[in-house]
Amino acid sequence: MDQISPSTFAPLQESERIQSLDVMRGIVLFGILLMNINSFGLANSYNDPTVAGGFSGWNLYTWITTNMFFEGTMRGLFSLLFGVGMFIFLDRLTKKGAGIKAADIFFRRLTWLLVFGLIHGYLLLWTGEILYDYALMGFLVYSFRNMPPKKLILAAAILVLGGMTWNYSDFRKSEKLAADVALIDTYKAENKALTKELKESQSEWEEYQEERSPEYISEYNASMRKGYFDVVAFLAPINSHYDQFMSYRYGLWDVLSMMLVGIALFKWNILSGKKSFAFYGGMAAIGYLIGLSINYYELQVVLNGQFSPVSIAKSNLTYDLGRIATCMGHIGLIMLFSKSNFLIWLKSSLSSVGKMALTNYIMHSVICMIVFTGVGFGLFGKLQRYELLYVVFSIWIFQLILSPIWLRYFQYGPLEWLWRNLSYKKVHAMRKELPAAGMTLPR
Repeated sequence: MDQISPSTFAPLQESERIQSLDVMRGIVLFGILLMNINSFGLANSYNDPTVAGGFSGWNLYTWITTNMFFEGTMRGLFSLLFGVGMFIFLDRLTKKGAGIKAADIFFRRLTWLLVFGLIHGYLLLWTGEILYDYALMGFLVYSFRNMPPKKLILAAAILVLGGMTWNYSDFRKSEKLAADVALIDTYKAENKALTKELKESQSEWEEYQEERSPEYISEYNASMRKGYFDVVAFLAPINSHYDQFMSYRYGLWDVLSMMLVGIALFKWNILSGKKSFAFYGGMAAIGYLIGLSINYYELQVVLNGQFSPVSIAKSNLTYDLGRIATCMGHIGLIMLFSKSNFLIWLKSSLSSVGKMALTNYIMHSVICMIVFTGVGFGLFGKLQRYELLYVVFSIWIFQLILSPIWLRYFQYGPLEWLWRNLSYKKVHAMRKELPAAGMTLPR
């Protein structure tokens, strides 16, 4: 048997990349920022937009549009693409005969991603950090990699059902809290002593109200406009809570499920753009018909309920069905765009953004830290919801210009390069080789 050199296990080369996946990464990365900007620039208003940022006129239209088309779907597609990336990574190493070495590189890669996630959350001041959860769920993906597509979809469906069951439990709890609050008012009117259970409900309701009060939001805004170390200390407990609670509350049902769906769709050649225009057109039409109908229903529930805890919890009962169907619609539309000859220059730039997804994702946090916190301009809480879109569009344009220029001279984004070096325990060449004398660069 031929001896396999460690040098054989090299990072993905340019010729091995699938453009449709890179284009999708670029689009989804921009969509992620479109949703994350609300938490970058406003306090406690992601689930309840009436708390901060304005909720009338253009602010209302902005919230309705983003929640109809992008809420949950960008995170879902980001998870889906990460699952595909891990599968391609392992599959390529396995086909090159890496054997157990593939697992060694894979788990080291995820361990460093977990470290990146902790640095991103605690030191780059982003409480919506997702890399940490991707690393944790990535450890589990390894055991699913060889499953056939149908079994992957079945496993994902079971996970989603688990999440929906938890959502139903939360809905019942919110109904009980609302009933207890009404009962507390009755007890107070009749001068009756509250039971232990009602006292607990009263405390929970008062905490909920306090976190949405103008005084609390004002204090939150002031804390975010302080110096770097003050903001680190302020956000550390929030990051700690998310790392402990969100991983088991949403990681399995929200993140891992979509990773498995992504691997299944890739094995079916759906994400590589190999299906027909008719297939992707039908996928987009059916996905949007189902997904947007559910999303519209959820919007009406929340709006009619005036963002009460019960109305928000009720909208979550169908949340996963709506977001997954809309994700499928997005995939169909993105694949149509990838296969077409329409806006080739934009497709090329988006592909470059996608190739540098990790760098560009972290760049969002660095830029927003400078824009919103006291590290820079201190605009946290000062922009209305629709005004945050100016920041989003500016970052989009900047990355659409910067990414192709960077990749003209370098093989990887800076963080992609670092991640590869740490994963393979080897320093890879960063700069692209210059063309030989007498040759010209392709235009």
